[in-house]
Amino acid sequence: MAAKKPKNDLPALETVEPIGSRVLIRKDEDKKQTKTGIHLPDKIEIPTLTGRIVAISAQVERDEDYPIRQYDRILFNPKHAIPVDLEGDNRLYVIPVEDVVAVFRRDGAGGGG
Repeated sequence: MAAKKPKNDLPALETVEPIGSRVLIRKDEDKKQTKTGIHLPDKIEIPTLTGRIVAISAQVERDEDYPIRQYDRILFNPKHAIPVDLEGDNRLYVIPVEDVVAVFRRDGAGGGG
């Protein structure tokens, strides 16, 4: 006897998996205030070039030239960023791994000096 399927089948959750030499990032929010505390009008924002790695393609994960991991905070060049329209705030982007220009790291070893 076959098991019955529930009538309220939920649709499968859609995910984005970058392919080739690309990564999926969540861009940090653009700033509405300067570092000195001046609030900017709604039409003016300081563009943010930082974000977090959400997913890495299998090709990039295997490449030792790119020491990046999921959840790393990065600095990136937005020139080739492709927006992924899955969310209302639209902060997900697929970018070529070559556009990751820096990774923010915390030195847990207690640096010398």
